[in-house]
Amino acid sequence: METDAGVVETRSSSPGVEAAGPTPAVPVPLVTPSPRPTAGAAGAAGATGSTEAALALEAQGLCLWYGSHQALFEISTSIQRNWITAIIGPSGCGKSSLLRCFNRMNDLYPPIRYDGALRFHGQDVLRPGVDLVDLRRRVGMVFQRANPFPMSIFDNVAYGPRLQGTRGKGKLEAVVELALKRAALWNEVKDRLGRSALGLSGGQQQRLCIARALAVEPEVLLLDEPASALDPTATAKIEELILEIKATVTVAIVTHNMQQAARISDRTVFLLSGRLVEEGPTKGLFTQPRERLTEDYITGRFG
Repeated sequence: METDAGVVETRSSSPGVEAAGPTPAVPVPLVTPSPRPTAGAAGAAGATGSTEAALALEAQGLCLWYGSHQALFEISTSIQRNWITAIIGPSGCGKSSLLRCFNRMNDLYPPIRYDGALRFHGQDVLRPGVDLVDLRRRVGMVFQRANPFPMSIFDNVAYGPRLQGTRGKGKLEAVVELALKRAALWNEVKDRLGRSALGLSGGQQQRLCIARALAVEPEVLLLDEPASALDPTATAKIEELILEIKATVTVAIVTHNMQQAARISDRTVFLLSGRLVEEGPTKGLFTQPRERLTEDYITGRFG
């Protein structure tokens, strides 16, 4: 489980000025979230389209530098609550960098610098002093390669809840069972929860990592190409569970797979060379793109 080092890099509003060195952070609690919608309410919100009230995350003029290299340029986009947003683009275009901005995971690869604003429940999470542990609990992440801990299946899923103070065998068992069911893995592992997670197949390990993220009840789940190393059967299971959990969890997914983006996402964001080229409802973007670059990419002319 990723944790922060208790240090926050100071932002500079001037692109030509290096950020100040690390300063001790006094964590600032994030705002209390509004009540989560039910599955029915989430469906109704999706049917009526995007509104400001339905935003989970919003970037405005977001820029990112790794040292002197600028990776993102003036990105302004949003992630709607209880929608699946796909982020597409060729390798090296900044997809994963953008995804990692949403829960400040880029801070683990210093020196980095941000400019612009990134709001979660209307609060700018790029400001100094934000409680990164709380942010990363509420905006969880699953990486491209499955990374189960070298411990039992049960302990993998219970790891986060234990850190948050959940105690008692019965409570932990209930949390683990629910998370594994939400990740569509319970029926496959319920009789071997005490066995090492490293003995699971690749697809099962990835679903275990999703279960581990869901166990701490995030509001947003960031998925960085979660099925890129999986076979078609395992990929289909991952896609099915993403569609299942979107009723209660907002999902943003980076993918190279155009068919996958078209199958499961409600909205698509297309990046190229660190810049946002086009975004919109997935069906419209794939069938009637506004930009020639978008059409060229989704039809395979480059990338």
